[in-house]
Amino acid sequence: MHYTGVTSRGIICPIFKEGDDLVASIVKSVTDASREEGFELHDKDIIGVTEAVVARTQGNYATCDQIATDIRNKFGGEDMGIVFPILSRNRFAILLRSIAMGCKKLYVQLSYPSDEVGNSFITYDQIDEAGVNPYSDSFNEEEFRKIFGYETKHTFTGVDYIEYYKSLGDNIEIIFSNDPRYILKYTKNVLNCDIHTRYRTQRLLKAAGGERVFRMDEILTESIDGSGYNAQYGILGSNKATEDKVKLFPRDCQEFVDRLSEEMFKATGKHIECMVYGDGGFKDPVGGIWELADPVVSPAFTPGLAGKPNELKMKYFADNDFADLSGEELKEAMKKLIKEKESNLVGSMQSQGTTPRQITDLLGSLCDLTSGSGDRGTPVILVQGYFSNYASE
Repeated sequence: MHYTGVTSRGIICPIFKEGDDLVASIVKSVTDASREEGFELHDKDIIGVTEAVVARTQGNYATCDQIATDIRNKFGGEDMGIVFPILSRNRFAILLRSIAMGCKKLYVQLSYPSDEVGNSFITYDQIDEAGVNPYSDSFNEEEFRKIFGYETKHTFTGVDYIEYYKSLGDNIEIIFSNDPRYILKYTKNVLNCDIHTRYRTQRLLKAAGGERVFRMDEILTESIDGSGYNAQYGILGSNKATEDKVKLFPRDCQEFVDRLSEEMFKATGKHIECMVYGDGGFKDPVGGIWELADPVVSPAFTPGLAGKPNELKMKYFADNDFADLSGEELKEAMKKLIKEKESNLVGSMQSQGTTPRQITDLLGSLCDLTSGSGDRGTPVILVQGYFSNYASE
C-alpha cells in the first residue's frame, strides 16, 4: 500500500563545466543518491535536468561582439528599433548592449505598465489617475516623465529600468507604447523582442510597413565567428554568463534526453522518463511576475511525458455522487471510478477544477520550484509517483 503521492527530490550534482559528460555524471549522481539515501528507482520515474547545465556543458555561449555582428548582418548597421523587451538584468540587459553595438541609433520601445512577463515600473492605479489609455496612448520619454515622474523603480530589484537601459549604450532612446507599430514612426528596421507573442508582433510590424523585421529567435541561428547558436530559438532563453557573454538556450536537447533515458536503463534496468526544463510556468501572486521568460518550459522530453493529464476531481464525487458513502465503501467506489474513467475527459464535468496543461509544463514548474534559482546545487530533479493515482495503490 502507498502512503505518499508525488515526491520531488533535488539531486546534488557536481558543478558542471564545458565539455563534461553530462549524461554520465547525472546517471552517477542519481544512482549514488538512490543508494546512499535509501530510496528505490522505479519505471516511470522522471528525471528533469535544468537547461542551464545542458547549455553549459555544450559550451553554447556567445559574446556581445558576436551578437552585434549578427545584428549588423540582419539590419545593415543602420538605425533600428526594438519592441517589447523584458525588464531584466539577467535576461536582457547584455542583449540590449549587444544590439546597441550593432547599429547607429537604437530606439527601445517599452510596453507599460509592465513587460510581457509582469515586471512593472508603474501601476494601473497610476495609469487610471493620469487618465491614460494604455491601449492607445504612446509617449516619448519626455512625455512619459511629465505624466508619471521618476518613481519608476522595479518592485523587487529597486532598479529604474528606464534609466538603466539608457545607460547600456550612448545611442539609445526610450519610447513607450503597447502598440508595436508605434516604433515605425522612428524606424522601419525592427527587432521584436517579445517571447510568447512574437509571431503576431512580427506580422503586425510587417503589415504596417516594417522593412527589416526580425524576431529574437532569428538572431544567432547559426554560429557567428565561432559563437554558440540555437537554430530554433536564437537568442531567446539566453542568460547573462559574464559581463561580455551570454549562455544561449541549449540545442540538441532531444538527443540528450533520449541518451539519458537509455543510460539510466543500462544502469538500473528501469524505464525512466527524462526532460530538460527551464523556467516554470507560474505567476508570483505578490509582484504579478509570470516566471516564464524562456520560450518554452521544456525544449525536449521522452515520449512518455507527451500530452496532458486526464484526471477526475475526487472531491466532486465525494461531495456529490458518493455523498452517502464513507470509509472503505467510499474508498473502493472512488478506486473503481478512477480505473474506469474515460480516456479523454476534456469538456467533461467530471474533470472540472483540474488543470489540463501539458504534462511537461506542470513537471517543469515542479522541477523549477524544487531546484530553485540560487545556490541549492540541485540542477537535476527526480520526480516519483507522478503517474500513480488513488486507484493504483
